[in-house]
Amino acid sequence: MLLSSDLQAEEWSCLRLVYQITASSRFPSDTSRLNLYVRFEDESFDRLLWSAKEPSDSWLIASLDLQNSSKKFKILIEGVLGQGNTASIALFEIKMTTGYCIECDFEENHLCGFVNRWNPNVNWFVGGGNIRNSPSILPQDHTFKNELGHYMYVDSVYVKHFQEVAQLISPMTTAPMSGCLSFYYQLQQGNDNIFSLYTRDGAGLYEEIWKMDKPGNGVWNLAEVEFSAPYPMEVIFEVAFNGPKGGYVALDDISFSPVHCQNQTELPFSAMEASCNFEEDLCNFYQDKEGPGWTRVKVKPNMYRAGDHTSGIGYYLLANTKFTSQPGYIGRLYGPSLPGNLQYCLRFYYAIYGFLKMSDTLAVYIFEENHVVQEKIWSVLESPRGVWMQAEITFKKPMPTKVVFMSLCKSFWDCGLVALDDITVQLGSCSSPEGLPPPPGECTFEQDECAFTQERRNRSSWHRRRGETPTSYTGPKGDHTTGVGYYMYIEASHMVYGQKAHLLSWPLRGVTGKHCLTFFYHMYGAGTGLLSVYLKRAGDSEESLLWRRRGEQSISWLRALIEYSCESQHQVIFEAIRGVSIRSDIAIDDVKFQAGPCSEMEDMTQQSSGYSEDLNEIEF
Repeated sequence: MLLSSDLQAEEWSCLRLVYQITASSRFPSDTSRLNLYVRFEDESFDRLLWSAKEPSDSWLIASLDLQNSSKKFKILIEGVLGQGNTASIALFEIKMTTGYCIECDFEENHLCGFVNRWNPNVNWFVGGGNIRNSPSILPQDHTFKNELGHYMYVDSVYVKHFQEVAQLISPMTTAPMSGCLSFYYQLQQGNDNIFSLYTRDGAGLYEEIWKMDKPGNGVWNLAEVEFSAPYPMEVIFEVAFNGPKGGYVALDDISFSPVHCQNQTELPFSAMEASCNFEEDLCNFYQDKEGPGWTRVKVKPNMYRAGDHTSGIGYYLLANTKFTSQPGYIGRLYGPSLPGNLQYCLRFYYAIYGFLKMSDTLAVYIFEENHVVQEKIWSVLESPRGVWMQAEITFKKPMPTKVVFMSLCKSFWDCGLVALDDITVQLGSCSSPEGLPPPPGECTFEQDECAFTQERRNRSSWHRRRGETPTSYTGPKGDHTTGVGYYMYIEASHMVYGQKAHLLSWPLRGVTGKHCLTFFYHMYGAGTGLLSVYLKRAGDSEESLLWRRRGEQSISWLRALIEYSCESQHQVIFEAIRGVSIRSDIAIDDVKFQAGPCSEMEDMTQQSSGYSEDLNEIEF
């Protein structure tokens, strides 16, 4: 581990790392890994910002955008060596500068992490410098306005075929940004080439955002381009030559400003506007006027209907197709307008009751706003009844669109209920980038038990499971994360009355200020015992009780919020105690540690139905 001193990025900054990873020839598959974490002063865990494991025979450069923030932080660099006595990890330079990683004046030899995509005939080269080995027709540098400065250029002198292409590729953006990208370019007069600017996302999708539309004039011209990268993107400067008389194209002084070019006042799209948990109202969703459609409801959970997905005791939407006098579509729920040409990830939760044939009981359509096209992008095939299931869909359309949720009942004798909750829209693809673990401080138990540990493992400890528990009338039907994923639980039939199982978090750093711990718990069964959450400080033999629930609570997953502060290193312990009978399975899922107070506590009111959300506040 390498640990930096305290840093601050009050302006947007770029962190550059020059590194090399070599693998052992005897163990080529067991590669070393280089990880870079950021440790904020108010968080008890470290955030993984970047990770690399590809071996190379030369130095590589990584460029990471750090958004401006008033918080102090440290950078941690972790080297994890692979097997073999020739495996190594080397760092040549670490540099943090103000500005965006996508900016460059090409005066430094690392070229800000821009790379030329090698082509046998045409490539981007560094031009300028006082050694004038480059053709004398090339221009002076734009940065210093003299022969000592540098720029990038591509020349057609080696073109062998028509449509030869040279590409200069920027580093991938690592933080959302939107504004004006500007650069200076110069083209030789009378040339025969096409100079364009593209973006390319992580999935390899290209989009042209600028094209040179005036003839070359041999002077530096300024270009300004609207640039939006809500998710990771590269910028590609591409020159295509149609023949050897293409001349040269030169490029210099790429810069970025978070202000729109030419005083554009349009507000950037916020994905939050298209998300809703239906606790207060329908947010920005609306229905068409036909039929009863979707109703916002809140129920006391029982065997036949679960509580909502958000907290177990809140509101969700219900479409009751039993109300329809004739079969067909019911309840079109429209989302707000989404701007075109962006990639979106739509996630939502649904639960289905009744219906003998489940396929198509709920479908999602994309409604293009020219009011002509409705495209079905998802529909229910088969799913367990009465369980909140997660669906996720990635889509991208050139025109502005709306997402439409439709419930459908094909025959009058086979109608049921469709529930919908926690709709979220995010920019980018639903599948997370390769190799990055889930966010720090969170555990959904989908892949493993994260960094949770147990003092002993046997039949009476915590187990990771998916689906229903073996004993009837106790335990969840599915997990809280997706409905078909994993959760942790105790199996009461393997334990005796009063037996305990402990699940311990990884050691958390002590920090000043408040923490918020949220998790979902499931305590259903006539003989249910106790679930307690303790805080154990390093070096203390005694634990302090943070939160406790006793006996049967609900057939639904319920949310717990615990606010606490602790300034020394500590662990959080989940303790389950088996109750009087085998109907005492207790489960937890979706554990999340966050810095700062539980924001949802402030506006949480006592629920009018007499059961309130779980909330504890404790200081040590």
